Amino acid sequence: MEHRSRAPLRISFAGGGTDVSPYPEEKGGCVINSTVNQYITCSFLPKPIGDLNVHSLDYDTVVRFGSLRDMAYDGNMDLIKATFQHLEVLPSGDLYISSDAPPGSGLGSSSTLTVGLVALLSYLGKEPLTGYELAQKAYRIEREILGIPGGRQDQYAAAFGGFNFMEFTAQGTIVNPLKVKKDVIAELETNLLLCFTGQTRGSAKVIEDQTKNLRERKGRTSEAMDRTKELAIKMKNALITGETSDFGRLLHEGWELKKEFSGQMTNPVIDGLYGCARDLGAIGGKLLGAGGGGYLLLFVPFDRKKEVSRKLEEKGGKIVPFNFEFNGCRTWTVR
Repeated sequence: MEHRSRAPLRISFAGGGTDVSPYPEEKGGCVINSTVNQYITCSFLPKPIGDLNVHSLDYDTVVRFGSLRDMAYDGNMDLIKATFQHLEVLPSGDLYISSDAPPGSGLGSSSTLTVGLVALLSYLGKEPLTGYELAQKAYRIEREILGIPGGRQDQYAAAFGGFNFMEFTAQGTIVNPLKVKKDVIAELETNLLLCFTGQTRGSAKVIEDQTKNLRERKGRTSEAMDRTKELAIKMKNALITGETSDFGRLLHEGWELKKEFSGQMTNPVIDGLYGCARDLGAIGGKLLGAGGGGYLLLFVPFDRKKEVSRKLEEKGGKIVPFNFEFNGCRTWTVR
């Protein structure tokens, strides 16, 4: 028998950055996001005895572990090592891991991997977790044990799935599932473009710069975050009421604010792709994730999508088809 988990990646529409400490503890943050049909998949083939062999299908590498003590943090599969150590389990067999998006893509792939692996190990141990428990364990592993800078939304998006309005405070996280009408979802899928910029980035440096600016009250970072939080509420209302005509404008407004968080948020390649899309009719858009690379999400009128897509690919971008995913992390057994 083979045991599997699959966790969806996410796109964030508004509020990203207000889930990164110390902002949520000081003022309370909120984010609106949705999962999409891009996934992290973990598959485990157990053996009666022997070591654990971890296969990264994306990098065509295999790492073998004989005990939890073998798992020193050295920059190679540290998330996987920390997950096994935190859960205090090391099964015998072969673990295969695959991602539909590269690390540093802005779709929350690292956090989604952690969620998927925690879910799989809990499933193997017959200890089912709620969405909150799953997200909280993944957050602890990534942010507290390994000390990787970042926010809170990714773990909860992967665990819960669908469209969610999330609130972050010093007391914890509240996930509010949104009942978005099917016609509104269809309209979004008709007008949204997902464009890979051709660049990935390590989010840590951008987040560290953003956090430093906030703590030291540099520039307009704090004010921009306050307005970003307000924008997330406007975006939630637009989705619930079906005002998709406002969606692109709000994306653009959010991107202009996000660039105030850190001077490392964008670069000439990203600006060139975004400017090209706007010149050809895109109403708005934003860079997903912490910044510095990854994917652009663009709202483009349907009759302009083909032309915008063609020009972006001519400039080095890659259009990635997607649909929304309404399920969170899932586990199952293949018999």
